[in-house]
Amino acid sequence: MDEAPIIEQRSIASCPAIDMEQWLAQVRSLFAGIAADLLPLFDTYSGEALFGRSYIAADIASLPRGARVLEVGAGGLLLSCQLLREGFEVTALEPTGSGFSHFDRMRQIVMDHARSQGCVPALLDFPAERLDVVSRYDYAFSINVMEHVDDVAQVIANVMTSLRAGGRYRFTCPNYLFPYEPHFNIPTFFSKNLTEKAMRKRIFNSQRVTDPAGTWASLNWITVPQIKRSVRRIPGASLALDPAMLVSTLERVVSDQRFAERRSGAVRAILGAMVRLQLHRLLGLVPALFQPIIDCTITKTDAPGEA
Repeated sequence: MDEAPIIEQRSIASCPAIDMEQWLAQVRSLFAGIAADLLPLFDTYSGEALFGRSYIAADIASLPRGARVLEVGAGGLLLSCQLLREGFEVTALEPTGSGFSHFDRMRQIVMDHARSQGCVPALLDFPAERLDVVSRYDYAFSINVMEHVDDVAQVIANVMTSLRAGGRYRFTCPNYLFPYEPHFNIPTFFSKNLTEKAMRKRIFNSQRVTDPAGTWASLNWITVPQIKRSVRRIPGASLALDPAMLVSTLERVVSDQRFAERRSGAVRAILGAMVRLQLHRLLGLVPALFQPIIDCTITKTDAPGEA
């Protein structure tokens, strides 16, 4: 099967190497000058890019320079551009879909600036359900994306097909077996439909979410059992779930102000007290099946045609 069309190509050699803090400060300065109204949005996704880089740090450190990396759901392209600067061959898959129209202008500014420096990742501008690449990438990842795709099983299958033997797909997202919806900061009631009926006003009148109706429509209610079923259908794929992600996320509520502001004052106070007393570490003992956050690594153990 041929690789899907790539909108832009670039040379790793032409991309100046700077650390991520410098890169983000550089882009923020650009936004302050030409799109100050987007600074709050940029700051939010800048924080997410920093978190994403720390999330994949150990995986990235194990890859050789020039390794092919796929970011599934690349948002404003901040992290993909940084990984390109670090010497990787990066492809960013990012359509603008329901709930994420606000990415358009921000992404274009980032792309234009990165292009001026010869530093634009290859861009696939379509949904992950249409990814049709075979055995190309060494590593794939996504940060809080899998809860928004239309078909979880198809996306996992497509990404695994796109990996070379030994390649890994790592992603984090909410686990909707746990009765909490993090985008809207609300409890859930067994299903998306029941939750919508019970919490309609808080959902559609939300001031915390850009485009609340679109964001709500995009949520697919992904769960750990659903991921396990999807992986079992893929020959030569193995799944690992890390329960330690919850501990680091609770610590982020204390250390990352913008991330904390997405939670209610009561939730911040409770979690802050738990972290100060180190009680949050006990939650790392809860099985991944029941945790509110999924940290999943799927490894492609066999190439097509191998036993």
